[in-house]
Amino acid sequence: MSANSSDTHTSGLEGLIKLRLPRTSPAPKPTWDRAPILAHRPIGDRYHRLTLRAPTVSNAAEAGQFVMATIGEGEVIVLPRPMAIHRRRPDRGEIDIVFSVTGRGTQALANMSAGDYVDLIGPLGRGFEIATGASRLLLIGRGIGVGAVMTAAEDARQRHVMVSAVLSAARHESVIGLDDCAELGVAALPVADEDGSSTVEELETSLTRMHDETPPDIIMVCGSTRLVTLSVRLAKRWGASVQVSVEEHMACGLGYCHGCAAPVPTDPDREGPMVCVDGPVFDACIQRVPA
Repeated sequence: MSANSSDTHTSGLEGLIKLRLPRTSPAPKPTWDRAPILAHRPIGDRYHRLTLRAPTVSNAAEAGQFVMATIGEGEVIVLPRPMAIHRRRPDRGEIDIVFSVTGRGTQALANMSAGDYVDLIGPLGRGFEIATGASRLLLIGRGIGVGAVMTAAEDARQRHVMVSAVLSAARHESVIGLDDCAELGVAALPVADEDGSSTVEELETSLTRMHDETPPDIIMVCGSTRLVTLSVRLAKRWGASVQVSVEEHMACGLGYCHGCAAPVPTDPDREGPMVCVDGPVFDACIQRVPA
């Protein structure tokens, strides 16, 4: 789940993702935090990063989950916005979120400063899961899609799983997550449109050269459909699995409004899965993408 980015919208993912097997443990129960902003940092000229004090969310959140953020008092900006949890620091009771300005709500959030408050509900959704026995993990994020995958690196570090990450953006100055990768010991590959390094062809060449001898067990991706397709093609080459974090507009994040249908085939006589409850992370249909 990535905050308000058209790059990660579910359009184009039809036939590429599927429901995952049922959880083997209960999901964290969502709670409410009135979260003060501790820091607001711009990233390039397009993205924003907020550090929020949200101890109940920080302590409960799993990798890849999200929050619903209400800006102000809910009088002018009525509906909350879904925001991926980019970092969790339970020892300090903090989380980070990253976002771009795409409308009134995110513009209002971009105008907020340290000391202002954001109301959060979370953690929400089903996030990433690192399978028992996995030893290598590849993260691929585009734009604020990086914000959806970085918590998986936190979990991997605790489990001594080696992690590498592709951090993609339009320009190198807008790449998100380099400082996080340095902190977490992740081998980062920053790529950008401005020099052509982010094209699928260049990425495929770089990643096969880097990982063919010691390929990852799992690829976790949040970005454009072309990156999902690339991830699946690489997974077929390496015998890896793929988990995809997707975005959909939603009004509640709890499954009540039924407004975020996932592009997953289901029984026509039953209501389909929702991104907010059954996702935002889904498995990729590896056999459906040509090699």
